[in-house]
Amino acid sequence: MTPKIVTAILAAAFLVACCPPLVRGQPRDFSPRPEEQQLPRAMHSAMEQLPRITVGAAEADLVGSDNRVLQAAVDYIAGLGGGVVEIREGEYTMNDSLHLRSRVTVRGVKGKTILRKAPGAVSALGLDGDFGEEQVTVVDPAGFNVGAGVAIWDRNAGGFHTTVARITGRNGNTFSIDKPLMADCMVSSEGRAATVFPVVSAYNTEEARIEDLVIDGNREANVALNGCRGAGIFLYRGFGTTISGCTVRNYNGDGISFQQSNDVTVLDCLSENNAVLGLHPGSGSQRPTVRGCTARRNGTDGLFLCWRVRHGLFEDNILEENGQYGISIGHKDSDNVLRRNTSRLNVSHGVFFRNESLGMAPHRNRLEENIIENNGGPEIRIRGVVNDLMFLKNTIRETRGAGQEVPTVGILIDETVGNVILQGNTIGTQVPIEDKRQQTRR
Repeated sequence: MTPKIVTAILAAAFLVACCPPLVRGQPRDFSPRPEEQQLPRAMHSAMEQLPRITVGAAEADLVGSDNRVLQAAVDYIAGLGGGVVEIREGEYTMNDSLHLRSRVTVRGVKGKTILRKAPGAVSALGLDGDFGEEQVTVVDPAGFNVGAGVAIWDRNAGGFHTTVARITGRNGNTFSIDKPLMADCMVSSEGRAATVFPVVSAYNTEEARIEDLVIDGNREANVALNGCRGAGIFLYRGFGTTISGCTVRNYNGDGISFQQSNDVTVLDCLSENNAVLGLHPGSGSQRPTVRGCTARRNGTDGLFLCWRVRHGLFEDNILEENGQYGISIGHKDSDNVLRRNTSRLNVSHGVFFRNESLGMAPHRNRLEENIIENNGGPEIRIRGVVNDLMFLKNTIRETRGAGQEVPTVGILIDETVGNVILQGNTIGTQVPIEDKRQQTRR
């Protein structure tokens, strides 16, 4: 017998020995294995194969090149309980946000899948927009199209009081919207409407994920939208969202902003040349992880911890050449760890603790093994009635050559500051530590 025949006979004998019920025609055992368990919020176990769909300008399951085809794909996968939307390389024109859905992954081609904000229209309001009203009247309706995203505000209705919605219908200069107005927007207070919105957004979702997208905000062709209601990528109650490998650039507002969104993870992202903040976790977004990201050349801060950002981990990030601070920490932003970050060449401080009273101060933050260098003011400034900050093994320095250096302080501590632990830091500035608490005691 040939070796192949011998091998086949031995394999058949092994199957007979190991699987006698099948050989004898007995029924297969389909009973669940011991490790099988149902998902937390479904009455079935985890599946190996989930729904998947491709989108592109050609040769895809869904063919198109604007937000409508992307949204159709996301909604289709969401209707099946979750899965993956793969967006082929190319540029997609965004006349409204791509609205993420729970348990749907949106995946692009790294560096080649570009979602570009369409040019925005803006008009004064023709009638007051009343709180709770679901329509708005504009003076100039050009560019306000059914299906487009829209923001409505006046000079007293900024922040969370700005309304961001979608246009659902039209009667002449009056447009219906899919959300009620969040505030009175008055003609007398310079009420405005504009077709501006986040390029990618998630509202009231769980476990959404986006990967390898380039978000281009087309900043020159759009008016500003504040970071409480918009950004290149924006989350509002987007619990457990993961943002991975994305670039956000040229947005007339923040790059990445997530509000009231716990357990968000931002990995290996680039936020650059945006008008305001690079990375903006805020309004009670707890347990965030921001790792391996770069925020550079943004209009104000690279990393801005807004209100009640607690128990977060910020590590291995680069915050550079931003228009104000590299890192800003303030209102109730306590118990965070900032590790191995580099904050350099920012216009003002590399790290800034904002001026907060005792109950609202950012207590117990831990900064370790960071590099804080060549910033425009004191490299680290600590203000407010804050306690128990820890600075461990950080490198704080000025390295620019003659004629370029700015007279610097390594760490400036205001007189109101409480206990601060400084251990193992290397400080190479003209004045290593300026502690105004000691001056006050004298």
